[in-house]
Amino acid sequence: MCNTLFHLAFCVHFWVISVYGVIMYWSVTEEQMKEPLIAMMMTYVWAYGTIWNASFQTVFLGLALLHDVLRWLDKHDSKIGKKIKYFRDVIFNGLVFPFTCFVTGMFWCVYLIDRELVFPQVYDQIVPWWLNHCVHTNIFIVITIETLLTRRRQPTDVKVERCMWVFVSVFYAVVYYSVYFFGGCWLYGVFGVMNWWQVCLYQACIWGSTWVFYNLNFFVNKMIHKVGDVTPKTSINGDPESRETTFQNASKIDGAVETGSSKIRKDVELSTKDSGKANVAYLNDNNDTETEKQWKSIGISKNDSSLNQSLDKSTGTNFKRNQFEKSSL
Repeated sequence: MCNTLFHLAFCVHFWVISVYGVIMYWSVTEEQMKEPLIAMMMTYVWAYGTIWNASFQTVFLGLALLHDVLRWLDKHDSKIGKKIKYFRDVIFNGLVFPFTCFVTGMFWCVYLIDRELVFPQVYDQIVPWWLNHCVHTNIFIVITIETLLTRRRQPTDVKVERCMWVFVSVFYAVVYYSVYFFGGCWLYGVFGVMNWWQVCLYQACIWGSTWVFYNLNFFVNKMIHKVGDVTPKTSINGDPESRETTFQNASKIDGAVETGSSKIRKDVELSTKDSGKANVAYLNDNNDTETEKQWKSIGISKNDSSLNQSLDKSTGTNFKRNQFEKSSL
């Protein structure tokens, strides 16, 4: 129930933002459009990283809510349910978590230094303060709660997630620099105060930080969801625990089987040794013509009472052990 309410609440949150954004876009007056920065923002609103990241979160939350509904209908194990869960997880791991951490971290760090470099004061004419927090602060709350609720200790599909990360990182850089070369303006003023080698270094930092955030997702999740918790159960978001838990349980079972197998092998070896001794004694006792030769070949007298007693004991022990194993099976 908690996970469903969480996904529903933030789905509504982003739907309201989307509707308000559309209304805001079409309600900008000609007087406001005379301001160059506002005109630039309205012209290239689709190219801002904030909008891209909000879109990723909207898609993720929609898939998460849909999967929650399927759980209520007991259809989450169906073919479509498994596909929805798969895309929900790879989108969160490959796009939502790393880019949300970057957008929130970069925006507020630069904002605190000089807001004109990332969100000029003139934007306040059309963008209310609460909308700014919705797309730059609340997005981090989403991934925080999701990380606390959902066990994702390892990638769902590492190749797909990394390909998504690479594609979005490179493609957004192409779009962003295309706006500068063909439109003649920087979407974020922080680039305007740098020379080209600083821009290149800053871009490398952007790619490097998002890559670190991608891997940080699993590190943080492992700290929250301890490895010792391997009891098969349903997670808070209504899904079975991650496949790593299954692997850990399977490893424990394999270890138990292996331990049991080693014990069985030892018993078999002991049984083989005992039965071997018993068989030698049996053959020697029932083959009078060969008896003396066989006992002499191993350097022991056939009439050795201590050996005969030990053979009798081993034969009895072997018989009891074999009977126990048969009854167990």
